[in-house]
Amino acid sequence: MNRRTKLKTFTLALCLLAFTCATARAQANAPKAPAAQGSPSDVVRAYYAALRESRFRDAMLLTILRPAVEALNAEELKEFQTDFARLAPAVPAEARVTGEQLTGEEATVFVMTGTEKEPKVDPVNLIRERGAWVIGSRDDAETVRKQGKKFFFEQRIAVHEQDAEDMLRRIQAAQIAYSLQNSGSYGDLGALVRAGYVPQDILGAETTGYRFAVQLAADSKSFTARAEPERYGRTGRLSFYLDKSGIQKKDAGGKPLSPSK
Repeated sequence: MNRRTKLKTFTLALCLLAFTCATARAQANAPKAPAAQGSPSDVVRAYYAALRESRFRDAMLLTILRPAVEALNAEELKEFQTDFARLAPAVPAEARVTGEQLTGEEATVFVMTGTEKEPKVDPVNLIRERGAWVIGSRDDAETVRKQGKKFFFEQRIAVHEQDAEDMLRRIQAAQIAYSLQNSGSYGDLGALVRAGYVPQDILGAETTGYRFAVQLAADSKSFTARAEPERYGRTGRLSFYLDKSGIQKKDAGGKPLSPSK
């Protein structure tokens, strides 16, 4: 599994985790949910059933994320709400198990998602731990055990940093399109949003975790762009700088990055 795929996988997990915030306090003293029993397919069915019934915490407890989820307190759960609630559409509306493969203490369950016209089969990996099947890989399970609740914070930083870099590339492409429509002149961030080239939430840091800025030359014929974490060490560590030479990135302690740094 490559880095980008891992980020997408755990972004979805964090998305689901965010929905526990509303009931986190009520669940704080509740007994821990038992591990699902049965075959790998049974566990995957239980996982998707929990998602459909909005029992998102129960769903996460059926995965390798269980020790990290149980370590988070109500306030820490709440911190993820804004970041990942916007990713709710990533949860498939329907999922049907079509088969499974067993190899010792590891298994793969195949789940059909999507629509009738565009069906999609996704492999779901599981491992057996303490006599029960849980969703996830053994390598990732070891990472979660080592990091504990810190795992979620580190994954959020990685996702925000990758998204910030991707957004700067989008700004770069947006400026090319904007200049073609405006006699070679580039636009500020607000102009790019109004033109529909970049999303509205780039004007704030609530969902992105980063502050973005575009600086135009006096004649609007050139531009630079920056991105810094809204909260250094919590929503990101890297600062980014974009000019005609490309994107530079560095841990600048949350401060703006410039070519001289």
